[in-house]
Amino acid sequence: MKKYIADTTKIALFKGRKIRKVFYRSEWWFSVVDVVGALTESANPQVYWRVLKKRLIEEGSSETVTKCNDLKMPAEDGKMRITDCASTEVIFRLIQSIPSPKAEPLKRWLARVGYERVQEIEDPELATKRTRMLYKLKGYPDDWIEKRMRGIAIREELTDEWQKRGTQEQRDYEILTAEISKATFGVTPSQYKKLKRLQRENLRDHMDDFELIFTMLGERSTTEIHRTEDSKGIPKLKSDAKAGGEIAGGARRNLEKRLGRSIVSKKNYLP
Repeated sequence: MKKYIADTTKIALFKGRKIRKVFYRSEWWFSVVDVVGALTESANPQVYWRVLKKRLIEEGSSETVTKCNDLKMPAEDGKMRITDCASTEVIFRLIQSIPSPKAEPLKRWLARVGYERVQEIEDPELATKRTRMLYKLKGYPDDWIEKRMRGIAIREELTDEWQKRGTQEQRDYEILTAEISKATFGVTPSQYKKLKRLQRENLRDHMDDFELIFTMLGERSTTEIHRTEDSKGIPKLKSDAKAGGEIAGGARRNLEKRLGRSIVSKKNYLP
């Protein structure tokens, strides 16, 4: 099984059980261990999956196993770690190998999740509307949501450029993002999360208006530098990321000087 970079990861719920999913190759892929845990309620789904993999190979169903890919997903400690993932089609095949009364409800759940994604591909506004609604339900005001949604679009535009220009490993994305953050705010994203006392939470979901605006400025500037200079390769992309962050960092420092206070805040936007 090969290791791949995925675009976005989310936590879904099936009967109260968390099932991690990741958007990869234009469809949702699910954590095999999480699905096994939801079906079997095993105390150690990792061991169950290892045994099942061995049995499938011995029974001549190795194709099902080889179609699983290693993708990075958030682990219990909040860090991104490699785990076996499978598309909806492959998960359906695995379910057939696990005797469980929960098989049919899980199939219907997977089919619904997949169908929602197909709808979003056909009409991208649906995904945007769902995201807006989630933020609204969490208590965020409309003006903050507008900035957050714009920030998401700018971030996706930047990561698309990185992918086209030579970024292949998840670690590369993390390094480039850290370069922008250090130049913009003086801290890396992990340091920023510690400052705000965050663990698994999304850092940007806890930024205020100014923090979001300067994040967008740094990332949008970096994208434009890449395009203007037709940058290629990690060393050049890293240099551009620092330059883009410095543009936002300079603007931040000018504002801080005028306001007489720091923009980099320990506060979380929502409790």
